[in-house]
Amino acid sequence: MLKKLFFPYLMIGLLAISMISCQKDQFILGSDALVGFSADSLKFDTVFTSVGSVTKSFKIKNQNNQKIKLSEIKLMGGIHSAFNININGLAENTVNDVDIAPNDSIYIFVSVNIDPTTNNLPFIISDSIRISYNGNIKYVQLEAYGQNAHFLNTSIIRGNIVWTNDLPYVILGSLKIDSGASLTVLAGTKIFIHATAPIIVDGSLLIRGQKNNEVVLTGDRLDPDYKDLPASWPGIYINKNSIDNDWQFAIIKNANQAIVVQGTSNNNNPKLLLTQCIVDNSNKEGILSINSSIDANNCLISNCRNNIRIIEGGTHHFINCTVVSYSNSFFIHDNPVLELKNFNYDMTGLVVNNLTATFQNCIFWGDYGTVENEINISKEGTTIFDININHCIYKTNTEPTNATLQLNLSNINPEFDSVDVVNKFYDFRTTKSAFAAGVDAGILTNFYKDLDNNPRFMGVTTDIGCYEKQ
Repeated sequence: MLKKLFFPYLMIGLLAISMISCQKDQFILGSDALVGFSADSLKFDTVFTSVGSVTKSFKIKNQNNQKIKLSEIKLMGGIHSAFNININGLAENTVNDVDIAPNDSIYIFVSVNIDPTTNNLPFIISDSIRISYNGNIKYVQLEAYGQNAHFLNTSIIRGNIVWTNDLPYVILGSLKIDSGASLTVLAGTKIFIHATAPIIVDGSLLIRGQKNNEVVLTGDRLDPDYKDLPASWPGIYINKNSIDNDWQFAIIKNANQAIVVQGTSNNNNPKLLLTQCIVDNSNKEGILSINSSIDANNCLISNCRNNIRIIEGGTHHFINCTVVSYSNSFFIHDNPVLELKNFNYDMTGLVVNNLTATFQNCIFWGDYGTVENEINISKEGTTIFDININHCIYKTNTEPTNATLQLNLSNINPEFDSVDVVNKFYDFRTTKSAFAAGVDAGILTNFYKDLDNNPRFMGVTTDIGCYEKQ
């Protein structure tokens, strides 16, 4: 009896399931069908001609309980377009009769490749994708900024070469400055370097930037997800035979190791002279010196995993520099901003050399991390070891050892103007208060301009750090 009562209900249930399944297999045909688009436009940041860019995408979703057929997806510029599209694995400019299951989606991938032109300034390339269904037509707009450039692929500089700012330079493969050669980079030049392209200096690299017309070296990916990414390019490697590297108003950012300097100087000049330069956002060292010589004045070395590492000795002078790091979305601040040691280990074992270093009117600071002592000094052996830190501000739990300390301000907050880690905005000027610790707390030097190229007051004192309160 129970079987007889149950059987009709079972048949009704199966029939309902069959009807729902049949309905889902049918196409919705009305013009009021619900189709969603994850974007109505795609914008690509600056794309260097003939190099291409990152691929972007958008999603088309069938928001109905029945299948829908997109009668056409078409790149309007066709074969002449700078853009290319890929629709569910089909690299075609036009695809017809694309089915989307109920409440399902498909992706449209878009890339751009811009042919060289004679235009020196940035220009705009645009196109659109047309999507047709059930008598409806929708468009997704495409826009890219293009720019011509000088392209160098695994290039070697020989002789004395000068780069001007007529076009950006894009370095692919690598760039080597040969022994005895020199490259002079004039003010306003922008250099964009690929992820696998180190700059190797066996000769001399001369950078002649100016305030508000700096020479900028950064990665060649300018789309939002990559333009501020550390390790976007390898860095600059100054080798043992290199001499007389002199940089003024250079901005080196987003490298893996921004500056690596090796070997003692072969003349009376420092191997690297940095004047009013910025080194920022390096994945490893901002500056790594290996038994070498660096003079730096009025420079900012900021937000690197290791801001300054001096190992295996050498001769160094840092005057009115700000060396600072904050934890951010890229890495935790867990290394001192300044590391000094006269030794290193290589394949032969322990190597010890003379170390002489002066730090005057400098700030060594870090925050939002685990570092208690922002200056770390280590010594081995009995070689010359002469470290002088005077008129500096630094954060510490234990005063630095193996160094001469004179009139420093330890654990006194330098009161930087603005630090917004979330939005990646940093202003390391110390002008928030006329009574900030570093104001008029330094000693006069031979450098009369700060990083902003403003005068340092010619009284008996100056400010600590790379900026002078005006």
